[in-house]
Amino acid sequence: MSDDLFSATSDEASEGASTAPLAVRMRPRSIDEVRGQDDALKQGSPLRRLIEGAKGAAGPVSAILWGPPGTGKTTVAHLVATAADRRFVELSAINAGVKDVRAVMEQATRDRSLYDRQTVLFLDEIHRFSKAQQDALLPGVENRLVVLVAATTENPSFSVIAPLLSRSMLVRLESLNDDDIAALLDDAVTESRGLAGEFTLAEDARAHLVRMAGGDARRSLTALEAAAGVAQDAAAIGVDPVPIELPHVEQAMATAAVRYDRAGDQHYDVASALIKSMRGSDVDAALHYLARMLEAGEDPRFIARRIVISASEDVGMADPTALQTAVAAMHAVAQIGMPEARIILGQAVVHNALAPKSNAAYKGINAAIEDVRAGHGGAVPSHLRGSGYAGAAALGHGDGYRYTHDEPAGVGTQQFLPDDLVDADYYRPTDRGWEQKLGPRWQSLRAIIRGVDGPMN
Repeated sequence: MSDDLFSATSDEASEGASTAPLAVRMRPRSIDEVRGQDDALKQGSPLRRLIEGAKGAAGPVSAILWGPPGTGKTTVAHLVATAADRRFVELSAINAGVKDVRAVMEQATRDRSLYDRQTVLFLDEIHRFSKAQQDALLPGVENRLVVLVAATTENPSFSVIAPLLSRSMLVRLESLNDDDIAALLDDAVTESRGLAGEFTLAEDARAHLVRMAGGDARRSLTALEAAAGVAQDAAAIGVDPVPIELPHVEQAMATAAVRYDRAGDQHYDVASALIKSMRGSDVDAALHYLARMLEAGEDPRFIARRIVISASEDVGMADPTALQTAVAAMHAVAQIGMPEARIILGQAVVHNALAPKSNAAYKGINAAIEDVRAGHGGAVPSHLRGSGYAGAAALGHGDGYRYTHDEPAGVGTQQFLPDDLVDADYYRPTDRGWEQKLGPRWQSLRAIIRGVDGPMN
């Protein structure tokens, strides 16, 4: 049981270290060993005070930890439990229910009454708990009977009930960067609780592990441990230390190393190829470059942002729904993460690639900005100026403005542009996709607005 782990002595823990997974053995034992969460754990932060056992007037506050997998949510819960000799109990929302929660609360009551010992309840994947199950947590959290440390990969605003949110501090944990993952791997190779210097890690193998980790510390250590096993099986008798090479890592992860540097030319080259393939309507090529980026460990949020830009720049009003799909994908990817995010990104890429293309809106805003930067655009016409404040009427603001909804066709002749730009022509729709309908409509509207006779479509 989890609380047994924290009642064990250091010697007992050492004895079982070799049988525990590498990710468990390398779990940080103090705040200083935690990587990648400098903001959440900075001096004086609520989370750091909770871990250090600081007591406010009402006692420690419960916490909801929100972040991608492998960012240290379980580690933080363990660190909270070690402070002030607290008892640690771990439940998973996947298989725990209201009965389990009540049992924890009853034991926590006994421990507090008999031993003056506080209980830390670590609840993994709290977003899987129903409203009724989360309600069962409220009395214990409200009365500080337990310090709840709940972990979730989903936005708590949508997955955690409001009363529980209001009684807890919300802490956002971020994916580890490449430097943090690399340093963690180096420590795992050399430290006695890790591989204890019995292996060496080749530079390209290390780089591949970092790429494939995707900011997930647990994934990187699990892959390293598997690669060490492959290397040991392949090593000649008597080799010490055993070298872990790229082929060992590839075999362990069952995936080939993708030649892709997220900080170098390949990053920009492959991203550029993805955009140009969508623009060129080659769905297969676009999916290929998407796959290369994902398999290389590229941040899916970066990819989603590029797709959104493409949906507006290259598709535009030829298919307005492309932007809707792209924006929905961007938000969904942020909530879901990998590996499922690949499905959403794939759909958005296919939509962009197959959609009719128009850069008319893109060119239109660029042309308008060019005029503004060149100094064109005089005063706003007086009939368009704000008239809702004292003294505006005396200045003639709003005089002569024609309320569009009173016009027979819902549009009427009126000057909207400044005097020096009355003939500006920025938006020029194409004859592709939805813009095939928008082009004639804009020409008709433009003719009426600028006082030139023309039919309304």
